[in-house]
Amino acid sequence: MDPFSAEGELLTIHNAFHQGQYQAVLDFDTSSLSQSNVTTARVLKLRAQVASGDAQGAISSAKKENGPDFKAVNALAQYSLGDTSGAETQVDQLIESSSENATVQILGGIVLQAAGRTEEALSLLSKHQGNLEASVLPEPISARSPLITQIHLQQNRTDLALKEVSAGRKWAQDSLLVNIAESWVGMRVGGESYQSAFYVFEEMAQTPSSTSSKSLVSQAVSELHLGRLPEAEAALNQALQNNESKKDIEAIANAVVLATMMGKSAEQERYLEELRKEKEDHMLLRDLEEKERLFDQALGKYAAKVA
Repeated sequence: MDPFSAEGELLTIHNAFHQGQYQAVLDFDTSSLSQSNVTTARVLKLRAQVASGDAQGAISSAKKENGPDFKAVNALAQYSLGDTSGAETQVDQLIESSSENATVQILGGIVLQAAGRTEEALSLLSKHQGNLEASVLPEPISARSPLITQIHLQQNRTDLALKEVSAGRKWAQDSLLVNIAESWVGMRVGGESYQSAFYVFEEMAQTPSSTSSKSLVSQAVSELHLGRLPEAEAALNQALQNNESKKDIEAIANAVVLATMMGKSAEQERYLEELRKEKEDHMLLRDLEEKERLFDQALGKYAAKVA
């Protein structure tokens, strides 16, 4: 039986992780799991530990385990702590020795993409594309497709992202991850797809069994796309006040965007300062710095010439 199917014993912990319910993942009882699924559950717990802000604890735990799965977790945790060089070196070594391991493919792909090595990330993630034997893999094939979709969206290749989601839909009709990935693409495509994406994220965010800071931020972003600023503000405030995770970085970043759109300059600056404090290399901050540089460069061309 596929452990990630509706009847599978890993479905609950897997969905909780991808919904951003990291505490639920950490609390998940693995004592009754089949031996073949223990490693997968352990990896998800360690990833939830990293996502919850305890990367150092995840490293300590991963080092006590054997196998490429846990080395891949260690690399991801290293990267989240700022040791980018060490994380990349470890991923490169894992690719040489264990590129067929699905956890190596997924976590290695995350590290490589974050490091700007997009083509290498796609190459790694594309291994075994189409392999439907998810039950014998540490992660289902559906975990790769959303990552590939996300990378294509970051490349502004919506066409390739649509192609990936369409392929995923054929073999994972009811997959939560495919639904989420399809909603990401929908918010890039626009039009009626905004509303479809909103329905997916709103259901996740407002259902007690699936709500999390992550799903609330996703709902808020879809509300922004629909021009519903007060509703977006309500969802973001809920995410920012959510005690499930400490300082949700993406909630803060999107609060900067919302404050800008609503003309609340004082709030915008406050959230910018908070974002700089929590994650000074956040993509939004890097993008703002680049835009300021380009603006100053353009302004210089029109500066008054002093004789």
